[in-house]
Amino acid sequence: MLQSPTPKKRRRGRLFRFSSALVVLLAVAGYLVVQYVTGGRGGPGCKVVSGKDDGQEYEFSQEQTMNAATIAAVGTGRGMPERAVTIALATALQESQLVNIQHGDLDSLGLFQQRPSQGWGTKKEILDPTYAAGVFYEHLSKVDDYQQLPLTVAAQRVQRSGYPEAYAKHEPEATLLSAALTGQAAATLTCQGLPDSTQTAVGPDAVRAALVRDFGRTVLKETGAEVTASGSASKGTSKAKAESTPSPSASATGGSSTVTLPVRTGSTKTGWQLAHWAVANSSELHIERVSYAGREWAAGSADDPWHSTATKASGGVRIVTSQQGLEK
Repeated sequence: MLQSPTPKKRRRGRLFRFSSALVVLLAVAGYLVVQYVTGGRGGPGCKVVSGKDDGQEYEFSQEQTMNAATIAAVGTGRGMPERAVTIALATALQESQLVNIQHGDLDSLGLFQQRPSQGWGTKKEILDPTYAAGVFYEHLSKVDDYQQLPLTVAAQRVQRSGYPEAYAKHEPEATLLSAALTGQAAATLTCQGLPDSTQTAVGPDAVRAALVRDFGRTVLKETGAEVTASGSASKGTSKAKAESTPSPSASATGGSSTVTLPVRTGSTKTGWQLAHWAVANSSELHIERVSYAGREWAAGSADDPWHSTATKASGGVRIVTSQQGLEK
C-alpha cells in the first residue's frame, strides 16, 4: 500500500513547482523585454553620430530607425521644421522606444501611445506609423510658439502625459536623429542593413511605394521612366504606376536594380534626407547600396560607413536593391 507523501515532501514539491514556474515567468518576461526594445526583430542595428565631431553617438535597432525615418519624412512632407521632428522623435522614444507596439496604458497604442477613445483615430489608423506621425504633427502645430518652448513642455501639451518631465531625457538622441533624418547632417546615419527575410516586396516598386507612403506623392520628380514590378525601366509597359504619382528612374542588372531619385541643384539637404531614409529602410527593402554627393553606404559594411565614391551631388540619390537580398 502506497503511503501519502509527508508534509515535508509536499512542501519540497510545491517549492520545486513554484521555482520552475518562476523561472519560466522570468524567461517570458525577459523575452518580452527584448521584443519591446528591439521591436520584435533582432539582428544588426543602426547608429547615428554627431556631425560636429564631438564623439556623440546613439544606437538603435533597424526597426526603431525605420520608424524614426517615417516620423521625419512625414514631418518634412508637411513642411514642419527640424525642431518639430526633434520633438516628435523624443516623444516617440519616451512613449514606445520607437517601436510600433499594439498595447499600452488603457487603450494607448502605437509609436506615440495615442488613444482611440480620446479621438486620436481608430486602432488601425493609430497603428499606421505614417498616420500616427501625421496626427501628432497636426496637434503640435496648434501649440503656440512650440519651437521656442522647452521640448518637454511642447511634447506634454500634445500628449498630456502623467509624466510630463519624461520627454526631456530623450532630447540629445532625438536631436542627432533629427539632424540626420531631415538632411541637416550629412553621412551621419548608418545601418548594417542585412535584409529582413520576412519581407518579399523588394525592388524599385517597393522603394517607390515606401517613399510615397512616408513623404507623400510630391516627393518624386517626374523622370519619364516607369518602373515595372521586375525593376526594369520601360515606357508604356508598367501597370504599377499610379496615374498622378511620378516615378524614379530605374534600371535592372541581374538580381539588382538601381533607382535614381533626382535632387535639384543646391538641395543637398533633401538629398541627404532621402539617402538616410534609404539606409534606415535598407533591411525592409533589401537595399544593398546608397550613393549621394560623393559618398556611398553599403549594407554589411558598418566598419566603413559612407566611404568616398565618384558619385556627384547632381546625379541624385542612387539606391541599389537586390531581389534576392544579400548573402549572409
